[in-house]
Amino acid sequence: MSRVYNFSAGPAVLPEEVLREAAEEMLDYQGTGMSVMEMSHRSKAYDKIIKDAEQDLRDLMNIPDNYKVLFLQGGASQQFAAVPMNLMKNGKAAYIVTGQWAKKAYQEAQKYGDVVAVASSADKTFSYIPDCSDLDIPEDADYVYICENNTIYGTKFWTLPNTKGKDLVADVSSCFLSEPVDVTKYGVIYGGVQKNIGPAGVVIAIIREDLIRDDLPASVPTMLKWKTQADNDSLYNTPPCYGIYICGKVFKWLKKMGGLEAIKALNEKKAKILYDFLDQSKLFRGTVAPQDRSLMNVPFVTGNADLDAKFVAEAKAAGFENLKGHRSVGGMRASIYNAMPIEGVEKLVAFMRKFEAENA
Repeated sequence: MSRVYNFSAGPAVLPEEVLREAAEEMLDYQGTGMSVMEMSHRSKAYDKIIKDAEQDLRDLMNIPDNYKVLFLQGGASQQFAAVPMNLMKNGKAAYIVTGQWAKKAYQEAQKYGDVVAVASSADKTFSYIPDCSDLDIPEDADYVYICENNTIYGTKFWTLPNTKGKDLVADVSSCFLSEPVDVTKYGVIYGGVQKNIGPAGVVIAIIREDLIRDDLPASVPTMLKWKTQADNDSLYNTPPCYGIYICGKVFKWLKKMGGLEAIKALNEKKAKILYDFLDQSKLFRGTVAPQDRSLMNVPFVTGNADLDAKFVAEAKAAGFENLKGHRSVGGMRASIYNAMPIEGVEKLVAFMRKFEAENA
């Protein structure tokens, strides 16, 4: 059977080249006579896989030497608790709430300290990014937290907030490796990989070394202490070995594609095709303030729930999968991550044109 165009928000499309390579190595990884799935995480072969993956990620993002790269489990959602547990000294933090995941992180952090929402876009269903140039950040806040790209609502921070000198923590799950990043602007960058990098089950955290503390309260679980993982090079316990192996392949694919500058140019081109169509369409419209639009997640609606449902059903029949919007917002959403080929977006727009002509 032929492959569909998969617009899922995550787990999401992976580069076909990576999947083929993994398939070829499934039964015998580089002459070891076994699959990476079956391999000891303490073996020489696996040690090279995880070390190469880390080095390739460092190369792609220009990660400075004073930042640790951790390959963890528990998804981004587990870091909602790990962040306050590891970073709170004064027991205070400032959160910018721009969507469901930022809101969940904010609510989780409230269990561990005095947490304030210093900005929010909830008043307009998270359809924009609030002005974060002069926020009322508490003097003694330990950090400022954002979700940089909002998967559900299709918004993106194109300008990082002014944190008034506090460390910035960013959940980048759905924009990870979609563009170049200045890592030094952040104290912590983390994200689940299942949207733009690899299969579900891995979360990558990039943490400035001075934030990895050994003076945490005894109540912090061993597995949630960043120091536990950092001291053991992500091998304190059995890591998600196969997932990390696929991430490593995606890093190599990105390098081959020309790195993050090249992938950003491609992502801009893909997003432009879709946004340009939405901006002139008589039937469909985008739901996000134009200056805050994500390159990765594009929500749109017809304004009629029945017509939305008809579109999703006909699109599926035509080979365009997972276009239904998140249950909290309805409508449609096309997630066009790095691995979505440009022709996938072109064909989607051609299908939307046809649907518009038939249903106008």
